[in-house]
Amino acid sequence: MNVTAVFSRTLERHAFGWLVAANAVGVWLAALLLWPALGGLAGPFGYGRWMPLHLNWQLYGWCALPLAGALAAWLVTPDAAGRWHLRLALGAWSAALALGGVSWLAGVTSGKLFLDWHGWARPLLPLAMLVLWSVLALHAWLRRGEHGPMGRAIRGGLLLVLLAVPSLLFWAEGREVYPAVNPHSGGATGASLLGSTLAILVVFGALPAFLRVPGRAAWWYWAALAVGAGVFMAADHGDASHHATGQIVALAALLPWLGLLPAYLRGFAWHASARPWLHASFVWWAVLVVTGFLTFLPGWSERLKFTNALVAHAHLAMAGLVTSLNLTILRQLRGGGSCRGFWLWQSGCAVHVAVLAVLGWREAEDPAALFLGDGFSQAAYALRLGAGGAMLLASVQWWKESGA
Repeated sequence: MNVTAVFSRTLERHAFGWLVAANAVGVWLAALLLWPALGGLAGPFGYGRWMPLHLNWQLYGWCALPLAGALAAWLVTPDAAGRWHLRLALGAWSAALALGGVSWLAGVTSGKLFLDWHGWARPLLPLAMLVLWSVLALHAWLRRGEHGPMGRAIRGGLLLVLLAVPSLLFWAEGREVYPAVNPHSGGATGASLLGSTLAILVVFGALPAFLRVPGRAAWWYWAALAVGAGVFMAADHGDASHHATGQIVALAALLPWLGLLPAYLRGFAWHASARPWLHASFVWWAVLVVTGFLTFLPGWSERLKFTNALVAHAHLAMAGLVTSLNLTILRQLRGGGSCRGFWLWQSGCAVHVAVLAVLGWREAEDPAALFLGDGFSQAAYALRLGAGGAMLLASVQWWKESGA
């Protein structure tokens, strides 16, 4: 018996549970945009108090837990003790998210996007991260004899990097670190976007090893990453304009990855139930990279900044790419699973992203129309609500199946 068999279902219950909860809040928020009078049903719990639940439960719940499962599959001892330790770590993580939701609904928040943990809730997630880290470190130590010097060095180095994350998160949550809206920043630069995406590509590259997917090591993938890192280091890291040629060139360094990432991941023997999700992630990856580059360019950026088009891009990344990749991870860990809900989710996400992108483009021409609730905007919000409902239904199906 290996760790994937004893742990994957528990992992799915937590991961899909938070996806359902975050989607349910998202549908409620979409309904409020269409019919603001509904807010009276929730009393003091208005749109602003629900939004942190949707964002943080998606990021720290659904987006994070499958990756934690991949780490566990790589490090944790495949026995009864390992299963118990992992259940403890998942319980601590979910408890932190639940208590965080109570905090945000009560209005206790830092006001910083994705760093809303504040007051008594501020240490909750860092503490949950430490619980998970302790489990991973304990089992890496217990299994130290199974790996040679290089394997132990890689695991030790990764654990040292991960140990810094809880304290860095706690520090970043503080209001004194930087303001929720920084008047001295013009926003993301080409260099910063390149750097954050390269970090994601490192995670993608490590996934086959974490999940023990059979395949050939591809040195060229890591060589290409090294070239990308060189471009990142050479770029201007100041408050650079998106009109600067160097920033555009830096971001353009991501375009070759349209083919490099799929070519790398296709070199591994993924389980049949994981492959549809993997192929979907390739499609979303291509759309994300191309649209991300276009919306950074002069003219496009000015038109689409602070509109629903950027909301569309965020959903393209999380609901499209991350969800497809996470389902790849979960199906690979389980070694099976149905494809129910695949097309329901993919079509719902596509409609959701397309509607918001069109709305954002029109919003730039006539911002007042959106806030005055003209017919076009109302129709777009209605389509968005329907698409969100479809994705909620798919996530409920997955949560139900996770207990089977």
